[in-house]
Parts: sequence; structure tokens; C-alpha cells
Amino acid sequence: MLEEHFFQCPYCWQQISMLLDFSGGSQSYVEDCEVCCNPITVSYEAEDGALISFAAEALQQ
Repeated sequence: MLEEHFFQCPYCWQQISMLLDFSGGSQSYVEDCEVCCNPITVSYEAEDGALISFAAEALQQ
């Protein structure tokens, strides 16, 4: 089950969206911002098809 989720980029502060897969439970991965192309660490938890928690942070290097 994919759902669109809107959030603010931790680099350019623009409102962006990503498709999240709620069927996988907890997930964490790196995806580039569609506006500034910087890498964002996306972490979220879903349960019963609902988003429980979400975090989008600048990639720590």
C-alpha cells in the first residue's frame, strides 16, 4: 500500500513529497530531495496501514 507523504526538506526547506510503502512496517533509507538533490535519511514506521512516526533528516557524513 503506497501513500503520498508531504514534508519539509532539511536542506532547502521546500515542501516535497515521497511515496511511502505502509505494508512494510518500519523502514529507513536514503533518497534525494526532488528540489535540491541533497540526500535525505527517511525513517518511518507504519502499522495497520497507518503512519505511526516519520522523520526526514540531513544525511550525516
